[in-house]
Amino acid sequence: MPLARRLTLADAVAIGLGSMIGAGVFTVWGPAVGAAGSGLFVALLLAGVVAFCNATSSARLAAAHPVSGGAYAYGRAELGPWWGFVAGWCFVIGKLASCAAMAMTVAAYVAPTAWQRPVAIGVVALLTAVTCFGVTRTARLTQALVAVTLLGLVVVLAAAGASPPSSAPAPLPVGTAYGVLQAAGLLFFAFAGYARIATMGEEVRDPARTIPRAIGIALSAVLVVYVLVGAAVVLTLGGAATTSAAPLVGVVDVAGWHAAAPAIRVAAAAAATGALLALLSGIGRTSLAMARERDLPSALAAIDRRHHVPRRAQLAAGAVVVAVVAVADLRGAIGFSSFGVLLYYLVANLSAAARSRAVPPASRPPRAAWLVPVAGAIGCVALAATLPPLSVLIGVAVVAAGVALRGIRIARDRRRRDTTTP
Repeated sequence: MPLARRLTLADAVAIGLGSMIGAGVFTVWGPAVGAAGSGLFVALLLAGVVAFCNATSSARLAAAHPVSGGAYAYGRAELGPWWGFVAGWCFVIGKLASCAAMAMTVAAYVAPTAWQRPVAIGVVALLTAVTCFGVTRTARLTQALVAVTLLGLVVVLAAAGASPPSSAPAPLPVGTAYGVLQAAGLLFFAFAGYARIATMGEEVRDPARTIPRAIGIALSAVLVVYVLVGAAVVLTLGGAATTSAAPLVGVVDVAGWHAAAPAIRVAAAAAATGALLALLSGIGRTSLAMARERDLPSALAAIDRRHHVPRRAQLAAGAVVVAVVAVADLRGAIGFSSFGVLLYYLVANLSAAARSRAVPPASRPPRAAWLVPVAGAIGCVALAATLPPLSVLIGVAVVAAGVALRGIRIARDRRRRDTTTP
C-alpha cells in the first residue's frame, strides 16, 4: 500500500527548517567555538559548502527516485543493496541517538534536574503519537514550532545589537586547521535536516519539482540564520561561549535583557521539539523502506490504512528512543550522530556521481555539476575523520555490527533456499 501524497512545498520546507533549526542552533556554538576558535566562520562556511553539495546530490536523486528512504533507496538503485543498507543503517542509528539527545535537550530547558528524564520520555511518547496520526499533522505542528524558534532567534539578534559598548567579548581561542575541520563536522550536525525532506519522497506532491525546491529554500534560509546567530555569539560572548551551556541565553544576559531569557529557553525547547518530531518521522520512513527490502524486520513495512503512515515503524522508533533516554544521557552523542549522517551523505554523493556517469553522454549534466557530488563525498570523509576519536570508533563499530548482521541474514536465507530447492 503506497503512502499518500499530501505534503505541499510549504510543508516540505517547514519540515526541513524544523529539522535544521533545531537544538543545534542553541547548543552547538560552545563546542564549535572551542574547536575552531577564531576560525569559526571558516568552519561554518565549510559545513555549509558540504551541506550544499549533499543537498544538491539529494535533490537530483530525489527527483529521479521519488520514493521513501532517501539515500537508502538511492544507494540501492545506483550502487547496489549493500551501499543502500549502509546508508539506511547509518541514518537510523545516528538519528535514533540524535532523537534521544533532542528529547534530553527539551527536558533540560523546561524541567528541573530531578524531572528531566521523565519529561524527556514523555516528550518522545507524545511526539511518537503525533507521527502516528498523519503526515499533515506532523507538518502543521512543525510549522508552529519553527515560528516560535525564529521568534526567539530574532530576540537574540536584537539583544546582540543592543549590547552596551563596554561589554567587550572574551578573546577567541587560536584556530587550527584540525580544529576548523572538527568544528565543521559538529556544525554540519545542525545542517543535516534537509534529509528529512528526501525521506518523505512518497508523500510530497509533484516530488520531482517540489523536493529540489524545498531543499534549496530550506538550506539557504538556515545558512543565513546561522551566520547571523554565529556573529551574535562571537561579537557578544567571544571565547566565553566555550564555557556556556546556553550561549544564546548568555547573549541576552550580556545585553541586560534578563527578562527575555525565559523566552529564549522556550524557543530552545520548541526548536528541539521540532527537530525531534521531524527526526522521528524521517526514521519511520527510512525504516519503512528498509523493512520493504527485509533489511529490517518486515513487520515494520506495514502502513496504517486510515492515516497512511508507517505506524509500526514509528512506534518501534519511539520505543527505542524511550529506552535510550531511560538509561543514558546522550548530550555527547552529537559526534556519533554526525559520523552516521556524514556516512549517509557519502553514499548519497557517490550515488549521484554514479547516476551522472550512467546517463547517455548527451543527457549528462555539465562537468562542474558532476564535480558537486565528488566534492561532497570528499567533504563527508574529511569531516567524519576529524570528529572526536571516540565518536569515530563507536561509529565504525556500530556500522560494522550492522553489516555483519545483514551478512548473517543473507547467509541464512541462502541456506534456506538451498535446503528447500529440490
